[in-house]
Amino acid sequence: MDDDEAVTRSLAGDLDAYEVLVTRYSVVAHRTASFLGAGDEAEDVVQEAFVKAFRHLASFRRDAAFKPWLLRIVANETHNLTRSRGRRADLTLRLESEPDRARGPYEPEDPEGVALATDGRTRLLDAVRTLPERERAAVTCRYLLQLSEAETAEVLGVRLGTVKSRTFRGLRRLREEVGRDLLG
Repeated sequence: MDDDEAVTRSLAGDLDAYEVLVTRYSVVAHRTASFLGAGDEAEDVVQEAFVKAFRHLASFRRDAAFKPWLLRIVANETHNLTRSRGRRADLTLRLESEPDRARGPYEPEDPEGVALATDGRTRLLDAVRTLPERERAAVTCRYLLQLSEAETAEVLGVRLGTVKSRTFRGLRRLREEVGRDLLG
């Protein structure tokens, strides 16, 4: 079942159809909440976002994609959480559980290479955490969540040019912080 059919059936009261959407987008919603600052409270943010999405499904523009619409709700909920805390939230990242994309499927792990890659990734993520909130959100959506510029604009509720400028400034700051050896 594609997203359009799942939304249509959900609007007709089919909770199993909405469960398809929840299952399909839970991982990226959790990742989004975590990367944007929810930390240990990402589960609560995502749960609230899915509840709000369900409540407001009738206002969803049918000509738009569901994923960016949902991630916009997740981003808003995360922003509400971090604002209510009154401080910058710690980004909880679990990249150790992701496969190392630099290696091919049959190459053995080189302990020195793994250590260097882990150190580089840690330095980069620490630098991302120090970016101003708007730049951090743009860089996170574009590079950590691998959203297109258009999807990032929709998720963050800004214009495409704003995404481009915030991403550019964020990447420039990261290059200054961690050096060109990590970012090319």
